[in-house]
Amino acid sequence: MAASPVRTAALDALPVREAVPALLSALDGPGGPGTAVLCAPPGTGKTTLVPLVLAGLVGDGPRRRVVVAEPRRIAARAAARRMAWLLGEQVGGRVGFTVRGERKAGPGTVVEVVTTGVLLQRLQRDQELAGVDVVVLDECHERHLDADTVAAFLLDVRETLRPELRLVAASATTDAEGWARLLGGAPVVEAAGVSYPVETVWAPPARPVRPPHGMRVDPAQLAHVAAVVRRALAEREGDVLCFLPGVGEIARVAALLAGLDSAVDLLQVHGRAPAAVQDAALAPADPGRRRVILATAVAESSLTVPGVRAVVDSGLAREPRTDHARGLGALTTVRASRAAARQRAGRAGREAPGVVYRCWAEAEHGRLPAFPAPEIKLADLTAFALQAACWGDPEASGLALLDPPPAGAMAAARSVLSSIGAVDAAGRATPRGTVMSRLGLHPRLSRALLDGTSALAASAGVARRVAEVVALLSEEAPRAYGDDLVAVWRTARGGGDAYAARWRAEAKRLAAALATAEPSPTPPLPAASDSGSAAARACDPGRRAPGDPASPAFEARGSGGGAPGAGPGGARGTEEGRGGEHQAPGGEAGRHGPADDHVAGVVAALAFPERVARRRGPGQYLMASGTGAGVGEGSRLGDGAWLAIAVADRGTGAGSADARIRLAAGLDEQTALAAAEHLRTSAEEVHWEAGDVVARAADRLGAIPLRTRPLPSPDPALVRAALLEGLAAEGPAALLRWSAEAVALRERLAFLHRTLGAPWPDVSDEALLSRPEDWLEPELSTARRRADLARVDAGQALRRLLPWATGEAARLDELVPERIEVPSGSRIRVDYSADQPVLAVKLQELFGLAETPRVAGVPVLVHLLSPAGRPAAVTADLASFWQGGYHAVRAELRGRYPKHPWPEDPSTAEPTRHTNARLRR
Repeated sequence: MAASPVRTAALDALPVREAVPALLSALDGPGGPGTAVLCAPPGTGKTTLVPLVLAGLVGDGPRRRVVVAEPRRIAARAAARRMAWLLGEQVGGRVGFTVRGERKAGPGTVVEVVTTGVLLQRLQRDQELAGVDVVVLDECHERHLDADTVAAFLLDVRETLRPELRLVAASATTDAEGWARLLGGAPVVEAAGVSYPVETVWAPPARPVRPPHGMRVDPAQLAHVAAVVRRALAEREGDVLCFLPGVGEIARVAALLAGLDSAVDLLQVHGRAPAAVQDAALAPADPGRRRVILATAVAESSLTVPGVRAVVDSGLAREPRTDHARGLGALTTVRASRAAARQRAGRAGREAPGVVYRCWAEAEHGRLPAFPAPEIKLADLTAFALQAACWGDPEASGLALLDPPPAGAMAAARSVLSSIGAVDAAGRATPRGTVMSRLGLHPRLSRALLDGTSALAASAGVARRVAEVVALLSEEAPRAYGDDLVAVWRTARGGGDAYAARWRAEAKRLAAALATAEPSPTPPLPAASDSGSAAARACDPGRRAPGDPASPAFEARGSGGGAPGAGPGGARGTEEGRGGEHQAPGGEAGRHGPADDHVAGVVAALAFPERVARRRGPGQYLMASGTGAGVGEGSRLGDGAWLAIAVADRGTGAGSADARIRLAAGLDEQTALAAAEHLRTSAEEVHWEAGDVVARAADRLGAIPLRTRPLPSPDPALVRAALLEGLAAEGPAALLRWSAEAVALRERLAFLHRTLGAPWPDVSDEALLSRPEDWLEPELSTARRRADLARVDAGQALRRLLPWATGEAARLDELVPERIEVPSGSRIRVDYSADQPVLAVKLQELFGLAETPRVAGVPVLVHLLSPAGRPAAVTADLASFWQGGYHAVRAELRGRYPKHPWPEDPSTAEPTRHTNARLRR
């Protein structure tokens, strides 16, 4: 096919052309740094014209090889097609692209568009990037983790190996100061786009909708978005571009828009969309027709959709979240940032004046985050940590990153890498880890690919099937496929949709990679493991133990030996026309290797050993990580005793403690124990449970109890620790013997500590539990159960804390007497339980007392009682009370208690405990 002429008019019309001289000066001019930050709005040509100019394919510059890195496969393909079209060529000639599982480039390719993941793999294989002259990092403002990592590696290459390598960071926003600093003070070159006014219409829902939780979006919110799309079609001309957070929401809104006018085409644009749909979205609408394009964030800046005059913004986006404590990671729905809202709105004004309908209130806009959070702060960093280790910087401390990786996330990542043998004790990449890093998979899936084949008896047929299961786990299948991994596998084999096509391509790639992968040496044993590590044995066929390919746990099994929970249609793993050497219809696996359910369970368990789970109730499981998990309503997975959970996310309920199982395969116990053997422990467990000390010998798979038996003679140190657990859980007041005197002593000491401080001890629960050896010994070390603690005299124990060494202990009764003698001669007990000591005494017994009694220099709070012992008044200043408040009390009570003295002047009256008659005797 003859090439078309270069589309000069289209090239000349791209606004970024005005910025090209400044960009070339920064890269090639005398004294230029060789780096630059290019800020250009979407649609200006930064992704298409700039690489062609840098490569010398447009203009009179020198011929150079240019690599353009895009964050998404859909963007890489689209950019390559657009550049080839501008040159009047087909993709694969001077302009090509490479994404995972697809390559259209040849020896004559000068500009190659790749994903950042592909570029990472190339850098690990060839740090010099031999033959490449310029690298353009496109859409760097999106702060994807791979893009940040590629930038850090390229800066390292420039500094140490190839200072002549030119580097351009291209951003669709003007927030470029950070990138300029990172690139060593690179100049910022700005290109003004052709921008038309965009009117903002605030279109919040009429009624409140529930905020997004996890992946869930309120159906009322999606119904409202669909209604706003219909409104935009009615009120405006041109195409309507609607931004939604994910594929599921796009499908639901598409269903709500069924029945649109026959002249309106409905397109769904996302990373999983077929190439034909993507091409249709990037081409102008046919004459006389309009389009509604439902898109994810890929259309914010990576793709330019022509003909759009109205944008409907749902205000939602997806970000990764990782719960390191529970070992769960997933995308979650969040409110879009103000920067994303600006990008989305701008799509309506690229070709003509337009409008954006924002599905939230104007008052909410200022409360949105300014920018999306960098992925490095949110995501699972296991793959990043392996990349850094293979680069030679396990801590990533020497990498030029805009944001350092969080320490906790890196520690969790290194723990995973160590457990799968990808790094050694110092965090350096092992030869096995290097092999894993080059497979283009998450390290967990790399481990499953390598070890699954060995564990199931290496053969071409088994290797292909392992690759197929790993391919299923590398990209989440449509929800319609279900939650049973084997049923999903069966559906993908016979599927004709876009996902099934991508799955077959990825499975083929992985099978080929597995066939050419260098044999990896035996990985180091995880710290919690013994010499029976399944991961180690999987790489050393000479070692034989339960879980080896030659032992029962991983032997080939027929349909009769599979785990419970088979999908519809009976035996799992039937041949569906694709997939190679699979089990024949009827479930006869003996002649064809292990059954599909066994293959799926082994692969999933090797990838996620901490998610091996045991049934603990109907539809409820406990994972080895300690997290509970439940199957969805109607799922058949809940019948199995063991599961290998491949995908789980946080529960939907507010504060939900259990995870929700999205994808899993059934397991038998032997396979579960073999796959997660490094998590298996046998230990004496002595804890406080159900109100007493429980001592047992326990075998566990992580948090899953396997076998327990009572421990007749537990270690005294463990018993002591368990008793302290009980004291912390229930408090000393609940477990020790507290007489009235002991309670009073604690209250007196607490008052002294508050008032005078040291050397008087703090006797709060927290303080007492922080120093049990100072007051609760030797009783604590000799106790064995709750009943022993109940016999401990708490008062005697507390007296050990008194300051005997300084002699201050002798002043206890002087400073905080238990009782105070009042003028009547009575000795009244002082109550120290409140902040201020209380002296409750009958009013007549204090006649003649002018000054309020004090303890430790603090006046007591006097509760004056009636002759019947009922409260009459409260004062901390007796002198003032006698002069004022007493007369009101006298007037009120004299008639009620006429037999008792009520003198006019109490300050000079005789104090008494008796009535008038008794006094006259």
